[in-house]
Amino acid sequence: MAVSKTLSVLQVGSSIEGTEATLNHILSYEEQIKNANPDILVMPEAILGGYPKGESFGTQLGFRLESGRDTFQKYYDAAIDLSGPEVKTLCQLSKRCGASIVTGIIERSGSTLYCTAIFIDPEEGLTHKHRKLMPTGSERLIWGQGDGSTLPAVETCAGTTAAVICWENYMPLLRMAMYAKDIEIWCAPTVDARPVWQSTMQHIALEGRCFVVSACQFQPSPNELNVNVENWPADQDLISGGSVIIGPLGDILAGPLLEKEGLISATVDMDDIARSRYDMDVVGHYARPDIFQLCVNETPRQSVTTFIEESPKD
Repeated sequence: MAVSKTLSVLQVGSSIEGTEATLNHILSYEEQIKNANPDILVMPEAILGGYPKGESFGTQLGFRLESGRDTFQKYYDAAIDLSGPEVKTLCQLSKRCGASIVTGIIERSGSTLYCTAIFIDPEEGLTHKHRKLMPTGSERLIWGQGDGSTLPAVETCAGTTAAVICWENYMPLLRMAMYAKDIEIWCAPTVDARPVWQSTMQHIALEGRCFVVSACQFQPSPNELNVNVENWPADQDLISGGSVIIGPLGDILAGPLLEKEGLISATVDMDDIARSRYDMDVVGHYARPDIFQLCVNETPRQSVTTFIEESPKD
């Protein structure tokens, strides 16, 4: 008997009014989410905490401006703690809608920020997180690097699920490491709105023979937001969206949703994964472990490890 699951994406953008306003905007979609009745709801990269597109944080090669430190302080304050009220609110939303949630956040941990994807279960609440392994370009000014300990394959209401954030999807070895976990639902929170991103998502679906759910932010033009973004056209969307749901043979099932916010959904047959892997399973019958092998270090990496040496016994 076929197993049907409904996959949904909520495409919205971080509010310039702050994290609380963004969270309230997400909640305003609750009835639409309930009507879609998803098994899993995916939201974009950095949706809570924000993606400060165009911000330099006062940094030039070799020096940093004091004004940039003030900008970073504001960004730090907008980030969220995993034990904070924002995550609790999303857990309550998950429970009311009966759906697993995978969403991007800016995670505050000590004095470091991480671009993180969190996994929320309708019954258990927050269960897992994935920290972006390699911030891209200037993102390295403001985000720390995740380690191999946050590469989970999570059992969600929709199936075995992973989150790979934005340009992590261009890391071939990371993709292979996740394929080896037998991922059924590949979540790709992003802010990449380029048309070529759709090709990337189709490639991953076809390569991994899995369902791909890509959630991109939508942020209108600086004119509409009444802000100034240096070197960006005032009448062009900052992030134009492009959220999409793709089947395991690369077929587009919903989206891409462009130039507006909204909810997209697709009801899928999970048996399509086995059907698609009939002629290619990149970690199974289509692999050549006698030639190629990948080693993955999933131990937590800490800068300080404290221990007390026992005194020798007499």
